[in-house]
Amino acid sequence: MYGSLGPLSTDEQAAGLKALERLRPFVDLSRVGIWGWSGGGSNTLNALFRKPDAYHVGIAVVPKPQVQFYNAEYQEIFMRTPKENPEGYRTGSAINYAEGLRGDLLIITGSGETNTHIEITEGLVDRLIELGKRFDYFVYPNRDHGLREGKGTELHVQMLIVRYLIEHLPPGPR
Repeated sequence: MYGSLGPLSTDEQAAGLKALERLRPFVDLSRVGIWGWSGGGSNTLNALFRKPDAYHVGIAVVPKPQVQFYNAEYQEIFMRTPKENPEGYRTGSAINYAEGLRGDLLIITGSGETNTHIEITEGLVDRLIELGKRFDYFVYPNRDHGLREGKGTELHVQMLIVRYLIEHLPPGPR
């Protein structure tokens, strides 16, 4: 994964889904959801955009869809600098694969983000709009990366995620 965060884990997880179906016949690969927070949110975007046949619903909480704008101190541990590794940064940025979105997507962030700044996410929002993609976007005012500030916020985030999954991946066979 060194030098290219995103593509390898996306491929491995999609392969894991197929293996799970072989091992457990009750697994229904026609209705797979994925969600994640921060790096997991980025993974969710990569999964939906790069493997649209494998993933049907995704929830990306405070993702980093443009890794070149993310916290350099952290990113450069795994990727070196954008100047040293431009291809790794290109292939590691989910925004560059947004045209692949076919499933349902909810993006959640906070307007007070100090880790994954809201501008990083809004670049993706603009790209999805440009592509004419359907998606949902929820911004918590003045909340930081953990989305914990403000009375009731933590419960609201959890309920938003649960409601989205119930609405877009209802229980039971289809």
